[in-house]
Amino acid sequence: MYNHQPKDESCPLCIFAQGNETEWNKRSDIVFEDEKIVAFISPRWWINNPGHVIIIPKKHHENIYSIPDELIAHVHINTKKAAIAVKETYYCDGITIIQHNEPTGDQDVWHYHVHIFPRYANDNFYQNFYNRKFVSAEERKPYADKLKAYFDSKK
Repeated sequence: MYNHQPKDESCPLCIFAQGNETEWNKRSDIVFEDEKIVAFISPRWWINNPGHVIIIPKKHHENIYSIPDELIAHVHINTKKAAIAVKETYYCDGITIIQHNEPTGDQDVWHYHVHIFPRYANDNFYQNFYNRKFVSAEERKPYADKLKAYFDSKK
């Protein structure tokens, strides 16, 4: 329903969710996972909001129209946990959560995913929405390590 992924395109987030690394996603980026989801540091950063987290279901669903209610509930329960972790470890002033659907809705990866952004006073998040860049696994590692430590302390 309302699918836009080309039929011959393999899904990079499915590849990552199945335990493989991709050009942009490394296993060291993962901050927590369970049998249904993976949460990891995004490889693409907004200039004033580094280290944001993405949560994906392990099973492929392209968008909000096709994901089962039980799975979307699980994704969003864990989105809340990730938002609290980001708030407590990054000492940010707020959190923005974004989920895109379809090309006009700014979806650019055809796998349901949720972004959890740290927000800071005067960060001009929306003015800089398209001012973003890919960063190395080494740049992502300190953020992943902080969040992993946070989640480990909650076990």
